[in-house]
Amino acid sequence: MVTKLSHASIFVTDQEKAFDFYVTKLGFKVNTDVNMENGFRWLTVNPPEQPDLEIAILAPLHEGMHFDEETRNAFKVLLDKDALGAGVLHTPDCRATYEELKAKGVHFKSEPKEQFYGIEAVVTDGCGNWFSMTQPKEM
Repeated sequence: MVTKLSHASIFVTDQEKAFDFYVTKLGFKVNTDVNMENGFRWLTVNPPEQPDLEIAILAPLHEGMHFDEETRNAFKVLLDKDALGAGVLHTPDCRATYEELKAKGVHFKSEPKEQFYGIEAVVTDGCGNWFSMTQPKEM
């Protein structure tokens, strides 16, 4: 029986730049940051209030990922276009978090806007991914 999801992956163009976004700007915590013998970097982080979910920040263009050239090229195209949507980031105050992150140099595709599910702004990590940053509607 499967009881939980312990790790999820986000593919990025640049792990160092992603580290800055997820750790420095968003405030995620580092779980693991190890360089392996083949130069592959195993980097996992978690949101501060979700210590049991590790997010692997992976560089799919690195040969240590064992993707063939065609697959690496497909990742490159999608990441270069910021075309990978990685999920929803919850916040208790979308507008305040938007202003805080903008002041830190974070890029947004859209400003906070009322939606049927709450207040949403669309943010990019600068490494190929975008997220819905959402303040859920109060029930």
